[in-house]
Amino acid sequence: MAPPDLRPQPPRECAVLRIFFSGEDIARTRVAPADPVWELVLSLHLLQGRSGDPVMAGWRRDVSRALRRDSGSRDLRLLFALNPPRGYFPDFLTPYNSLQGFEAGLAAVRATPPEILHRDLTLLAAEKPLPPTASALARGEPEMLQQLTDSMEHYRDVAIAPYWERIQAAVEADRTRRARALLDGGAEALLTSLRPAMQWESGVLRVLDYPARRELHLDGRGLLLVPSFFCARTPVALVDPTLPPVLVYPVDRLRGLAPSPEAGAGRASAPAGGRDALAALLGRTRAAVLEVVDGGCSTGEVARRLGISAAAASQHATVLRNAGLLVSHRDRNTVLHTLTPLGRAMLDQS
Repeated sequence: MAPPDLRPQPPRECAVLRIFFSGEDIARTRVAPADPVWELVLSLHLLQGRSGDPVMAGWRRDVSRALRRDSGSRDLRLLFALNPPRGYFPDFLTPYNSLQGFEAGLAAVRATPPEILHRDLTLLAAEKPLPPTASALARGEPEMLQQLTDSMEHYRDVAIAPYWERIQAAVEADRTRRARALLDGGAEALLTSLRPAMQWESGVLRVLDYPARRELHLDGRGLLLVPSFFCARTPVALVDPTLPPVLVYPVDRLRGLAPSPEAGAGRASAPAGGRDALAALLGRTRAAVLEVVDGGCSTGEVARRLGISAAAASQHATVLRNAGLLVSHRDRNTVLHTLTPLGRAMLDQS
C-alpha cells in the first residue's frame, strides 16, 4: 500500500453556473413577478425535503397534515414523483407561459410535445424510479397530461393559494430592491445586487455553489430573473439551453407562512399584532407613511418626504409592518419599505 500523500492540496473549486451576457443580453434582462407555477414546483421540493428551516416548518407541517386528510391527495403520486426533493426535475413543468398566470402555465404543460415529455422523463428515470403512469405521460397521452395538470391545480389549492398574498409580498419586496438598483445604476447594478449567491463581473454572472459546473450563453436572448419564495438557497436554471433563459433565485421569506389558529392548514395567517396593530394605524401621519411607501422607499426618504425625524419614520414603519401593511428589507445601511397586498388594498380604498 502506498503511503498517504501528505502534501498540501489545492482547494477544490466549487461547482459554478456561468451565464455569459452580451450588451444586448444585459439590456434584455428583466425581473418577473411572482410565478405561480414555479412556486408550486419548488414548494413540492421543499415539502419533501429534510430542511430544518424554521421559517417554513409550520407551512410544511400544516400542508402535510392537510394532504394526509384530503382524499384527493391520492392522485398526487405522479406529481410528487416528478418533483424529487433533490436533483433533476423536468423542464416542461415550468413553462415560460406561466408568466401570463397559472392557467396559462397549465395550458402550456398540457401542450408539451411528446418528444419533450419523453426526453425529460427519460432523464428523470435515470436518477429515480417512476410510477407506471409516467410511461403514459412520456407518450404524451392527453388524458395523462390532463390528470397531471388537475393534480397541480389540486395541490395549488391546498399548499399555495391560501398563502399567496404572503408569497407575493415577499416577491414584490425583492422586485422593488432590484428596480431601485436598476434606477440607481443601470442593468449592471441590478445584476450586481444579486450577491452573495451570485457574482457579476465583466459580462459573466456566476451562480455560486451550483450542483454542477455549467455554462449558459444567452446569445442575445436576455435573461428572465424569477424571484421565488420557495426557491432554496441555490438558484435554479432550466437544463435545456435552447429554452428561453430563466434563472430562479430565492427571496427573503420575511416572516414565513405561519397559518392562523382558527383557519388551520387551509388558510394563511393574519399578521402578528392583529386588531391591536391595525387600530394603531388611525392617524394622519401613518396614513401618509403608507402612501409614501407605495412604490418603495427607505426610512430616510419617508422622513424627508413627510418632514419628520428618521426615528419617527422608523417607529411608524414598525407599526405598519406589525399590522401586515408593509415589509422591510435591510440592504447594508439602508432599510427599504414596500407595501404588502393588504397595504396596497387599504391604500386603494382610501
